Amino acid sequence: MGPAVPRRGWRIGRWIGRAVFKAAGWSFPGSIPDVSKAVIIVAPHTSNWDFVIGAAAMVAMDLDACFFGKHTLFKGPLGVLMRFLGGIPVDRGASGTRVVEDMVARFDAADRLILALAPEGTRKAVDHWKTGFHRIALAAGVPIVATALDWGRHEIRFREPFQATVDVEADVAELQLYFADSRGRRQTPAALSRR
Repeated sequence: MGPAVPRRGWRIGRWIGRAVFKAAGWSFPGSIPDVSKAVIIVAPHTSNWDFVIGAAAMVAMDLDACFFGKHTLFKGPLGVLMRFLGGIPVDRGASGTRVVEDMVARFDAADRLILALAPEGTRKAVDHWKTGFHRIALAAGVPIVATALDWGRHEIRFREPFQATVDVEADVAELQLYFADSRGRRQTPAALSRR
């Protein structure tokens, strides 16, 4: 990773992450773009195993990133692990939830910050993405880095940084093209329909 990318500085964790990542047969054919702030969108998201591979990749790269998780996952020992890895609990059913606004405020206050999330918002097959990631990136003025979690090739691939515009539909359609040949753990390759 380049010098701008936020790091954890956890050598033992990096060694463990790389060992797990390699043992699972995964690789990085490229590298994460050298940016200090970004919204990383990871797709396709079809299985709980995506989190395991994604967390191993994050630790292997020594990447200091945060991510959203369902609030019910942040209880007991699992909650401790989720927070340690950078998890931010979100209760989507609660009234008055200001996830986008709160995340933009975090970006504004930080010198370095990476947010990783799945644009589908669920493990089920969807025909369109949720656009919260786009609203966050646009309002915070940070790039979007499309990241393919490809179970077909067992690769994690990064696209060059993409700057969000006010044309959400066009932006999402262009970003979706990057994932057209990537296969989820529980699905065959399929182009996502445009919103």
